[in-house]
Amino acid sequence: MPEKPGQKDSKRVILPVTLYRDGRFAAGSDTLVRETPVTLFLNDEEFVTLVCSPGELKELAVGFLCSEGVLQRREDLKSIVINEDDGLIWVETARPSQSEEMFLKRFITTCCGRGRASFYFINDARGVSPVTSGLTATPGQIFFLSGQLEEKSALFRETGGAHSAALCTTESVVCFYEDIGRHNAVDKIFGRCFLEGIPFADKILVFSGRISSEILIKVAKMGIPVIVSRSAPTELAVKLADELGITVVGFAREDRLNVYTHPGRVGDQKSTGPS
Repeated sequence: MPEKPGQKDSKRVILPVTLYRDGRFAAGSDTLVRETPVTLFLNDEEFVTLVCSPGELKELAVGFLCSEGVLQRREDLKSIVINEDDGLIWVETARPSQSEEMFLKRFITTCCGRGRASFYFINDARGVSPVTSGLTATPGQIFFLSGQLEEKSALFRETGGAHSAALCTTESVVCFYEDIGRHNAVDKIFGRCFLEGIPFADKILVFSGRISSEILIKVAKMGIPVIVSRSAPTELAVKLADELGITVVGFAREDRLNVYTHPGRVGDQKSTGPS
């Protein structure tokens, strides 16, 4: 049965629109990405409201709390209850976390003891250390994984309103998520791996959006050695990546890419400049 305006699934909805094509207006329809607020209660206290795509709320909540330093070990998570219809999540931890008290408080700290003001939230600095990994990837492998991300990004193709992230080996995609929020897509990967014990040190994060400092810090907290995007990194993200031992690859499209930091992890390099 064909889809009709007003029909929706968990992440998309078809709505009537007025189309302008070839100089004329006409009635039509368009597929829009759904957006929903979800309120997270931590140890019976309201903690935060996340705006996200519906679905994978357990992974999102756990990944967000991992990113904020509230959850650091599997035994920290005592219970999680989700009411998806009403957009409510209750998480109970085994012990109180200092991160709860410091959540969203502005704080300037330094990165890796070098005296540079790199982190703007104390929870960003908590649990971050330089990434060490012997992982290497060829440009061909990077292009293949970028193609896999694009192929799996059905929600973006249909709506133009979603970001995607994939955790990969050099050969294949381990897990993949789409969400209206760049940060949410990465947090869902963080939560999935935290819950299932999936290691990060031999993985690559392939990402659809801009590599900001916030995304880079999430990657550092996971301990992922390489992040790849079709888009650009920011200056602060590159500075942090340089200090934290993370390889940043941007503009990975077709047959070209830019390696901004720690290029030794990208193999088959050929020098085009003076030795």
